Amino acid sequence: MSLETPDADLAPETPAPETAPPQAVATSQGPTAYALALAVLLADQLSKMWFLAKGFAESQSEHVFGPFSLTMVWNRGVSFGLFRGEAEWVRWVLTAFSFVVAIVIAVWARKVQRPLLGWSFGLIMGGAVGNMIDRIRFGAVADFLDFQALMFPWVFNVADSAISVGVVLLLIDTWKSDRDAKAKV
Repeated sequence: MSLETPDADLAPETPAPETAPPQAVATSQGPTAYALALAVLLADQLSKMWFLAKGFAESQSEHVFGPFSLTMVWNRGVSFGLFRGEAEWVRWVLTAFSFVVAIVIAVWARKVQRPLLGWSFGLIMGGAVGNMIDRIRFGAVADFLDFQALMFPWVFNVADSAISVGVVLLLIDTWKSDRDAKAKV
């Protein structure tokens, strides 16, 4: 005895209700930002550990290839040696500033939905924490990547590079976001 009715297979098909095409679900970029920050932090600290193990004295330089040299500079200012300060309180103000920046960005990153902004936040966060660790450990940031042969006047490190690229991505994301908002008006 079958529970199916023979007419069920012969019933006319009813059209499916029209539905809107699926929208892309916005996802939080927090995990991406945190993973990138961790990668930057590890790359920064491992590269500094490797370089410091070479035992370079302040201002000692070694040509590597082309326009690239390794040069030891203890940076007591912010990225690329800007706003240098020799006073001990400057070290702690910069350390506190880096800490606050990293915390604010970490909280903000949880809410970010645009991938470029997530990448930006991850780079800035990782770089800020990398340089903060140096200030706590050494009283200054270890800089050693030297492209002065290209007329680039600063010696820098992986954290400085990450912060700089992160700020550029932040500016691009802001520009794109503003442009998209104006296009919708």
